Amino acid sequence: MSRIIHIAFFLLISLCSFSQNTSVRIGLLKYNGGGDWYANPGSLPNLIEFCNRNNIANIYKDANIVEVGSPELFSYPFVHLTGHGNIVLNNQEVTNLRKYLEGGGFLHVDDNYGLNAYFRREIKKVFPNEKLIELPFSHPIYHQVYEFPNGLPKIHEHDGKAPQGFGIFHKGRLVCFYSYETDLGDGWEDPSVHNDTEINHQKALKMGANIISYSFSN
Repeated sequence: MSRIIHIAFFLLISLCSFSQNTSVRIGLLKYNGGGDWYANPGSLPNLIEFCNRNNIANIYKDANIVEVGSPELFSYPFVHLTGHGNIVLNNQEVTNLRKYLEGGGFLHVDDNYGLNAYFRREIKKVFPNEKLIELPFSHPIYHQVYEFPNGLPKIHEHDGKAPQGFGIFHKGRLVCFYSYETDLGDGWEDPSVHNDTEINHQKALKMGANIISYSFSN
């Protein structure tokens, strides 16, 4: 019980800081298993700058790297996970991430192509009784600040599938949003990095801003 109170305290401080228009920090999740958790180094800084410039949030300009099993995880109201490869969470990391999410934290996972099978396997350890549910296009995350009436924008083709947004809910609250077959993180990078059009760059940033705004207000 004391651990839950500890978690709630840290998250309350973070969320209160946001509501008072003072800067909050968001985290980049570092995991084991061999996947490149560090992919797209310019993506979060660009998204943060976009959110700050458009008065969507007030975030420190650099995201902090935080390990899944670290107690520092509870200092961030929002953490982002990406990469192309394997993810392996040990028992302590599974417990830590579950307590973080149950206590009010929010996880955004962006498949950078090749992450899907590994993420689905590991998140099942965190919430064995919950399923990743595809969110309807009417969900507020697609209408938070910018309108996406057809759900996630398509940034990169990969396998040519339609983009999908999945969620895990705990006691009615969306605690994890998983963007699949879109590659928002690549779109957040400078357009020259992946030869993205400015239109797709802006779509990716706007969708990212919706995710940030939704996580802070829910």
